[in-house]
Amino acid sequence: MSARRRTKKRTHLPDPNTTKLPAKQSTTGVSQPLNASASQIPKTMVIRIGASEIGPSVSSLVRDVRTMMEPHTASRLRERKSNRLKDYVTMAGPLGVTQLLLFSRSDTGSTNLRIARCPRGPTLHFRINEYSLCKDVRKALRNPKSPGKEFITPPLLVMNNFATPVPANPDGTPGRSPPQDALLISMFQSMFPAISAQRTPISSIRRVLLLNRHPVEEGSSEYVIDVRHYAIGTKRVGVSRPIRRLNAAEKRVYKGSDPLKLRKKGGLPNLGKLEDIADYMLDPTAAAGGYTSESEVEEDAQVEVLNPNVRGIKRKRLGPEKRSIHLTELGPRMTLEMVKIEEGLGDGKIMWHAYEKKTKAEIQELEQRHAKKQAEKANRKKAQQLNVQTKKQAKEAKKKEKKERKARGEAVEESDDDDEEMWDDEELDELHERDSEGDDEEEEEEEEEEEEEDEEMEE
Repeated sequence: MSARRRTKKRTHLPDPNTTKLPAKQSTTGVSQPLNASASQIPKTMVIRIGASEIGPSVSSLVRDVRTMMEPHTASRLRERKSNRLKDYVTMAGPLGVTQLLLFSRSDTGSTNLRIARCPRGPTLHFRINEYSLCKDVRKALRNPKSPGKEFITPPLLVMNNFATPVPANPDGTPGRSPPQDALLISMFQSMFPAISAQRTPISSIRRVLLLNRHPVEEGSSEYVIDVRHYAIGTKRVGVSRPIRRLNAAEKRVYKGSDPLKLRKKGGLPNLGKLEDIADYMLDPTAAAGGYTSESEVEEDAQVEVLNPNVRGIKRKRLGPEKRSIHLTELGPRMTLEMVKIEEGLGDGKIMWHAYEKKTKAEIQELEQRHAKKQAEKANRKKAQQLNVQTKKQAKEAKKKEKKERKARGEAVEESDDDDEEMWDDEELDELHERDSEGDDEEEEEEEEEEEEEDEEMEE
């Protein structure tokens, strides 16, 4: 009897015609297929542009942002100095990456953030006016929260005041908000998976990402975005602290913890010196247990949630109970200022600019210049492909001639073919280098233009 051949399931997809493909049900209620590029869940990649020149502070900010964007992000990405934007764009397709967050620093010292949507753009350019790292936020808090299971699920996105107030039209109809506002909202919303009120469990929402947009000064038309990251915690309302301690100790004992260890840790109260449980419940100083007075005010927001299944009662739910919600800041903090919106992935025309306003003639001139640059790039690539095809045809012709000479019985040197292959590889490398040099020159020109714009705006 022959052994059955092992079927690879982790690296090979089964035949969809003969096998039923199981869909991975995520905690957000969205079915995730096995193929990463076909997944409905958006994925991000946080990248440092110029990893060796960006500085340790911005590198720490990049790590904090990666932690904030978990779990659907490349948290262990390692950049190289030679990596270009096109390298990440090439890998974004197979990995299913939908957004790129590019952090960079200009020569003037300002920190910039670009958010690009893969694979065709657009790209939003932000200037980071202020930022604080996670370690700085923890030092400023009185009771910082240690990270636990909060990063298993994506955060809940909350956006405030992203609609620019527009006066009503003369006929009384409401005014139309600027188009860049709708693009900004859709860009941030597409970075996180959508939630469903019917299918998303409440327990999966453990963090919240707050984006608050407000004017720089009262009555100003310039806006900035404050980014804050919080962990969500809940407490039962109307229950004294002794009862909460008993409930917590019961859960730990039920999970298999040793009661003696719980007593050493302070989780299980010591009732050995008391005659009745009422002494512990009513006396604030009994058993060294804290007591919450009836007059203590709950300052957190209160909501009603369904009570989970009680132990010992299967498939039975109690009515809704009141819980107070409190937020603990995790960090990082950022203050973003949108500078411009660019078409494509860093190589298109400017769709909107916060400081520069172009006339129609200037816009037409820029479009002609951009079209000319794109045409030159296309012609250069076409010429390179033609050269490669010509060399391949010449190589095949020499191989055919060599076979004919061998068939006629003539002597053929073996080194000729190796030299020809080496020469052909060198030519191909030169063509690729020329293409990359042309792209690098274009990127350097765009970076110089951005630095000049930053210097003008700072002045």
